[in-house]
Amino acid sequence: MDRTKRSVLRDLWRLAKPYWTSEEKWSAWGLLLTVIALNLGNVYITVRINEWNNSFYNALQAFNGEEFFRQIGVFCILAGLFIAISVYALYLSQMLRLRWRRWLTRQYLGAWLDNRAYYQLQLQNTTDNPDQRISEDLNLFATYVLNLSIGLLTSVVSLVSFLVILWGLSGPAELPLGHGITLRIPAYLVWVALIYAGAGTWLTIKIGRPLVPLNFDQQRFEADFRFSLVRLRENAENVALYHGEPVELGIFHERFQSVFKNFCQVMKQQKRLTWFTSGYAQIAIIFPVVAVAPRYFAKQLQLGGLMQVVNAFSSVQSSLSFIITSYTDIANLQAVTQRLIGFDERLSAIHASTRIAHQIIVRRAGVGLAVQGLDLNLPDGTPLLVAVTFASTNGEAVLITGSSCRNDLICRSAHSPGRCFIHMIKRAADKRRHSLRCLKRWDSAS
Repeated sequence: MDRTKRSVLRDLWRLAKPYWTSEEKWSAWGLLLTVIALNLGNVYITVRINEWNNSFYNALQAFNGEEFFRQIGVFCILAGLFIAISVYALYLSQMLRLRWRRWLTRQYLGAWLDNRAYYQLQLQNTTDNPDQRISEDLNLFATYVLNLSIGLLTSVVSLVSFLVILWGLSGPAELPLGHGITLRIPAYLVWVALIYAGAGTWLTIKIGRPLVPLNFDQQRFEADFRFSLVRLRENAENVALYHGEPVELGIFHERFQSVFKNFCQVMKQQKRLTWFTSGYAQIAIIFPVVAVAPRYFAKQLQLGGLMQVVNAFSSVQSSLSFIITSYTDIANLQAVTQRLIGFDERLSAIHASTRIAHQIIVRRAGVGLAVQGLDLNLPDGTPLLVAVTFASTNGEAVLITGSSCRNDLICRSAHSPGRCFIHMIKRAADKRRHSLRCLKRWDSAS
């Protein structure tokens, strides 16, 4: 299926929905709602701190020492509550993420092993590194989904709260258009914040879009390289027996070269994105002060009002810039989702084909085995042998041979189980590529 035509949100919901409707749904929803409530509590405290800015800086401007120290006490209370809520919000969020990952891991491990799906995937060679998708991608998926969804909700609530404050404090702006015509813009700081953050978001998406396919490829190349190292360790005896170190070294270099080249492209794209996001963040420090300065110099605001407006403007701009600050995580989530949805579709297809497969039951009176007109095919439908017919008596050994690659491989077996050649053949889904592993076992009589 063309991945570009698939809705990312639909893929996310397909992967996430089973957990939130599973046997753990009540504890999962309870944890989620608690984390959301704690984050909304932090938004409320942030609004209170914004109001505190007005009283605190006005006390400074008025040289009011008593009010100054009283506001210090208020700030300590608000800061203490903010810290406590943040700690438990993080702890419960990590607990929810861990429980979600545990559930996903159990489900995907079961689906991977059920009906020998792991073997079918290897034969078809359509899904790379299923182990990496289970061990890493599931963890990343749960982490990114929770962090981004809760962060988005918090940003929306924070945006609404501070837009109300900024609308009441910013005041109108009058722009002379000439010929005695003046354009009056109510709550101009709200529109300035919206335009500033909107332009930044659009540019961030435009600059960072190439990171999505690059991150997808980087995960695949890293997993391929790691798998080749593990494969050497598992087959250390065979490699040592046949002196295969130069071949293995060539494979390592080739796969790491893919890792290196792709990460160089990631670095270039991240450099471009960081140039913009860093500059955007630095300008955002001074931009609200410059935007509200005309009202301050016109003595329409005191120092406390100025700081409150600047703080509210920064909060609005920060909420609207959620995509900018989180774009790297969003790109990673898209890549992880594509890998998991492809893995999930392949597993579903394998299980569906297994359910509709015909079961062959052989019944024969007496002893021995008789077969007539038996076709042997690979799981991908490639025929191996057609119309196999034979009959055997009790205790008689039967060997079926045939061409499996471009070469004719004949396995010969003697009646003695200690003398044989064992050929283990691995056929890739691509019919043009074949590989052969041979293990030779000899007894002392040979």
